[in-house]
Amino acid sequence: MRIVHGAELAPLTTLGIGGPAASLVELRDLADLPDVVTYARQEMDRHGPPVALGHGSNVLVHDAGCSAPVLRMTNRGIRWSGARDEDRVQVEVQAGHPLADLVAATVAEGLTGMEMLTGIPGTVGAAPVQNVGAYGQEVSDTLVEVRAWDWRLNRHVTLPAAQCELGHRTSVFKRSRRRLLLSLVFSLRRSARSAPVRYRQVTDALGVPPGSRVPLAEAARAVLAVRRAKGMVLGSSLHDERSVGSVFLSPAIPPSRVGELRAAGAPVNRFPDGSTRVSASRLIRDAGFGLGSPVVRGVQISALHPTLVAGDGATAADFARAVDIVRRRVLDRTGVLLSPEIDYLGDWESPSRIRRLPRRGRGPAPAVGES
Repeated sequence: MRIVHGAELAPLTTLGIGGPAASLVELRDLADLPDVVTYARQEMDRHGPPVALGHGSNVLVHDAGCSAPVLRMTNRGIRWSGARDEDRVQVEVQAGHPLADLVAATVAEGLTGMEMLTGIPGTVGAAPVQNVGAYGQEVSDTLVEVRAWDWRLNRHVTLPAAQCELGHRTSVFKRSRRRLLLSLVFSLRRSARSAPVRYRQVTDALGVPPGSRVPLAEAARAVLAVRRAKGMVLGSSLHDERSVGSVFLSPAIPPSRVGELRAAGAPVNRFPDGSTRVSASRLIRDAGFGLGSPVVRGVQISALHPTLVAGDGATAADFARAVDIVRRRVLDRTGVLLSPEIDYLGDWESPSRIRRLPRRGRGPAPAVGES
């Protein structure tokens, strides 16, 4: 096992921001887990369980870094279970496997359930942490169980999906570092066609009416094209590469505001958790943030899509301040309170930094949407 002290974390994240880890351990093979556990337990009295890191695509590292050990998950592998004539197939995937590679493999195998997740960055192990989803599909739709190391019990555990408390961009893993995800099991259905395509951007790209089912590969290509046009596919654009994708959750709205927001042209959709939510990017635009506009030094709105991106000279403190500025103005202009979905890694005063902001001046009341 190799331990690097003072390892720079910024290059391991898509924002490229933040200070060093007091210690960084890479887990490439689950056979090395006992050595990792031995080392981590020596540090737990001072720092608690280690911080797991995948591809760093949803992470803002503190400028001072992270005093807790950082465990980088790079273990890979897919194992299929099920005959080709069976309707459903189970797949066990190592936590460090790239999610995009898994989705591509399921499409190639003619398995539906993940095709709308095409183009989402990060690792498979990170996917259930915030119940990753897009265009009508979520990890919770197909997850069967997770296999993990429980730091409190000091042993391997298997959690059925029902015990993972998967909700809109949240889970039991999002709220605690108690368990280290090692591998995941999904159940997918054999089908030549996708799940019903309901999101307007994707149906427009496909040229089909809402609710249509199209060949899996066509659905995946359309989703990828939509994401790429918004700068949401890493490595596919010359602009705004230093990004965490969606900085904010799509906020839940009460029935009383659905008609008003739809009449204004805002994308309002029903989500798998039963909530009705409005696009956070639309609210950012409605609050007066134009594409490419600066927010604070080194941080601006993307030139392609209403989300925050980092530029030269940006610090973690700058990015966190930009998040708060956007939240405050959206609240003042629209009456909707946005919640960040990014993970604040390191020695922040508040691990989540999600707090209710004071209202200033006159504006629509009351605020809704805190998740």
